[in-house]
Amino acid sequence: MRRSLIMGNWKMNGSREEGQKLAQALADGLGNVEQEVAVCVPFVYLSDIRTVLASSPIALGAQNVADQASGAYTGEVSAAMLADIGCKYALVGHSERRSYYGDTNESVAKRFAQALSKGVVPVLCVGETLEEREQDKTFQVVDEQLDAVIAEAGIESFEKAVIAYEPVWAIGTGKVATDEQAQEVHQYIRKRIADRNPAIAEKVQILYGGSVKPDNAKGLFAMPDIDGGLVGGASLDAKGFLQICHSV
Repeated sequence: MRRSLIMGNWKMNGSREEGQKLAQALADGLGNVEQEVAVCVPFVYLSDIRTVLASSPIALGAQNVADQASGAYTGEVSAAMLADIGCKYALVGHSERRSYYGDTNESVAKRFAQALSKGVVPVLCVGETLEEREQDKTFQVVDEQLDAVIAEAGIESFEKAVIAYEPVWAIGTGKVATDEQAQEVHQYIRKRIADRNPAIAEKVQILYGGSVKPDNAKGLFAMPDIDGGLVGGASLDAKGFLQICHSV
């Protein structure tokens, strides 16, 4: 059985104090749960949040990682730095990075490989825009995003990685894929991995990342190929995020 994972993505929100209070509220309220829980925190607050979560089962994650190991790359943060500060996870290829900052399938694949090389678990974000969905290109887009990583790091890399399906049209819009729409793509992703390595496909966690909220989490998480959620805006509210965590 795959263990569920609920991951909060704080994005570029909150102050140092607000982040500490949120992390403390999560640590205090989580209780004993079987699923894994993590929060992806702005780089500048990683150390502070690590301290707050030190005695908690909640894992620490970053929202991005450099595609290079070290050197003259001003403004970048390497996988080695993330590992050094205690990050278990790093998002790669989030749709906002692809859309606003020019991340390509190839650069995302390099970020993925860099994270793996330092023992940080990459969370590969894949998904289509509304235009691509309306043109029936969902599977083609997902194929291209997955294939770039497989070409760079090999299918075996998914043994130590997480995939997050995030339909771009459902992020921050209040729209959400139906349970069945989400399951269809998750099932497709798992089959794509299974075509190359059935054992890895059975083990890899595939999260849903499109406007997960307390009122839709239970239905989504009941789908057989949805192993948890990558939660955006709702992760900034401790009560709501804890409700999502307990929906598994």
